[in-house]
Amino acid sequence: MLPLYSDDHFTFRFLDDRIIPRFHLDAIEPDRTVTIHRIDSFGRRTGTPINAIVGAAGWVELLEPIIVRAGEGFDVFPDSR
Repeated sequence: MLPLYSDDHFTFRFLDDRIIPRFHLDAIEPDRTVTIHRIDSFGRRTGTPINAIVGAAGWVELLEPIIVRAGEGFDVFPDSR
C-alpha cells in the first residue's frame, strides 16, 4: 500500500530554548548523509546548512550542538539514494 502523502524530510520544532548535541531519525539507515537547515519561528531557513552522517540505530551526532530558541527548530533532509 502506498501512503497518500509522505514528507521528504524531518522537521524538529521546540517550545523552549534547547541545545541539541544529537537527535534520532526513524527509518534512516546508518552511514547515510543528511543536510540540516536551521529554521526560525516562521519556518524560514537561516544560517549555513550542516552536513552530518547518521550513526548506529539512527542517531545523528553533531560536531557542534545546534542552539535553538523557543519557536525555532531545524529541518533534516536525507541524501537521495
